[in-house]
Amino acid sequence: MSDTNQLPPEQILWEGDWITARRRGKWEYATRVGHIRAAVILAVQDGEVLLVEQFRAALNRRSLELPAGLIGDDDGGEDDDPLSAAKRELEEETGYRAATWEDCGAFYSSPGMTNESFTLLKASGLTRVSAGGGVEGEDITVHRVRLSEIERFIADFRKGDVAIDTRMLLLLGPKLLDAGS
Repeated sequence: MSDTNQLPPEQILWEGDWITARRRGKWEYATRVGHIRAAVILAVQDGEVLLVEQFRAALNRRSLELPAGLIGDDDGGEDDDPLSAAKRELEEETGYRAATWEDCGAFYSSPGMTNESFTLLKASGLTRVSAGGGVEGEDITVHRVRLSEIERFIADFRKGDVAIDTRMLLLLGPKLLDAGS
């Protein structure tokens, strides 16, 4: 097990507005500038889940995802927290508000490559209040999918060359775990 005291000093290779590329010895990785993290929303009700589809420049294609957004990325957002960000993003992206929220904890997206983390929040008691679709320039498509059909739904998107976000494993988990028993 490596101890941070045994590692060589960290070097900054490049820094942008949102991401810093770093090197420590042989390891290269990215960090969020200012320790910005994300709120990811698992919005479920009556056996259905809300998913969003949007273009992701890093992939150069559309991606199927859980609704999500950055915490504290707006000017004056230093006091932003996961719940307030989740409420804002759920409404902006999907057009829904939730009556009940549950904090499911913090997770790391890809610990071998980045320090990016997110807090998963479960939302229920959903009420549609607008069309959603995100803020200007986001072009988000909202999907309300029956959990009993999630495997086929994801497979169809994959066949259509839509990237599948790793958090979709949360929805596929029970089926994947059943396969080996």
